[in-house]
Amino acid sequence: MSRALQLLGLADFPLVEPGQNLAELLLQSLRHNRVALEPGDIVVVAQKIVSKSENRYVRLADVKPGAEALELARRAGKDPRQVELILRESRQVLRVHPGVIIVEHRLGYVHANAGIDKSNIPSSEEDPLVLLLPVDPDASARLLQRALMDEFKAPLAVIVNDSAGRAWRNGTIGMAIGCAGILPLSDQIGDLDLFGRELQVTQVAVADELAAAASLVMGQANEACPVVLVRGADWQPADCGQGPLLRPVAEDLFR
Repeated sequence: MSRALQLLGLADFPLVEPGQNLAELLLQSLRHNRVALEPGDIVVVAQKIVSKSENRYVRLADVKPGAEALELARRAGKDPRQVELILRESRQVLRVHPGVIIVEHRLGYVHANAGIDKSNIPSSEEDPLVLLLPVDPDASARLLQRALMDEFKAPLAVIVNDSAGRAWRNGTIGMAIGCAGILPLSDQIGDLDLFGRELQVTQVAVADELAAAASLVMGQANEACPVVLVRGADWQPADCGQGPLLRPVAEDLFR
């Protein structure tokens, strides 16, 4: 049986402003691109436009760093005000290196600089802004999923993705930080391989793989393609968010 996966970036998606209804912008973009969603489609949305619509901007001029932020900023060579925000968005600091602070984000995933950055947002050197991750990316994904399913009357899923590094590889890759309607982790333990041997440990991070595939279409610079339609993927419905992707601390060999 032949298998195919389609990835379609929505063209001409508008710049998102704080307070805008992202679901309505998404529906308008689908109409503009003459795309009707079909049963089984997945819409992958860049974290940045979710955060923008939810007004997760912070002016660094409004941030007063504490003693811990000042010390970490000295070690990392970063703006103490941004480090203060990193600490506020994190459960704990795991590693500090010039240019980067690795933390356990308040939502559970390990992330560089708590996902806070200045790229692709309106800002200036005189009055710098940064953008935080959404308060609850799973909830954000559910709102978008409901709007899409109301419009198209079909089973659909939504993934909010972000770029992240990995402990054992160079380069960034897209990962799912929010999910709605999709089982993010597929357990294949007990399935048989080509030679009839039973799989012992295989679990597939379906949502992360789809997030990474969509990230290739989105790009990382000035491509202006923050929404990607995925069609043809093999996935299971669920309402558990991205939680199953998080490895328990006791099993995390890199801590």
